[in-house]
Amino acid sequence: MDRAQKEKVVEELGQIFESSGVVVVAHYAGLTVAEMQDLRARMREAGGSVRVAKNKLAKIALEGKPVASIADYLTGMTVLAYSEDPVAAAKVADGFAKDNSKFEILGGAMGENALDVAGVKAVAGMPSREELIASIVGCIGAPAANIAGAIGAPASNIASILSTIEERAEAA
Repeated sequence: MDRAQKEKVVEELGQIFESSGVVVVAHYAGLTVAEMQDLRARMREAGGSVRVAKNKLAKIALEGKPVASIADYLTGMTVLAYSEDPVAAAKVADGFAKDNSKFEILGGAMGENALDVAGVKAVAGMPSREELIASIVGCIGAPAANIAGAIGAPASNIASILSTIEERAEAA
């Protein structure tokens, strides 16, 4: 790899560290090609990506970034899992680590906050953006349904009262 290619990789990694909602750093030593492809496919489904890069270049890309402290995790055979959604990459990485003992999460970064292993697991336990949107829509829709029911209820009550009065009048 010549100098121009290295500079391009450093620039790409810098963009990843700046624009991603979450970045997870993990060791992948011992994973087969098929297992790595499985990780990439899972990450792609969730809207994230996986990147294997030289640690030296990743450390250079981290210089001056708010999460430069995660450079300590960049030793050995590391892989970066990242996504714009602040939860997706952590969720996929945590699930993959449960299925594959050779995939070991070291830590990561969420926005400007560095995460240790427990932090990544905590982020993975949070609801994703889509789940949050669905629950918010449900919360917004529920009062509207209740209001519609409350508005319609008096009319049905009046109708039942009138029919009862009519039945009594006919009976008398």
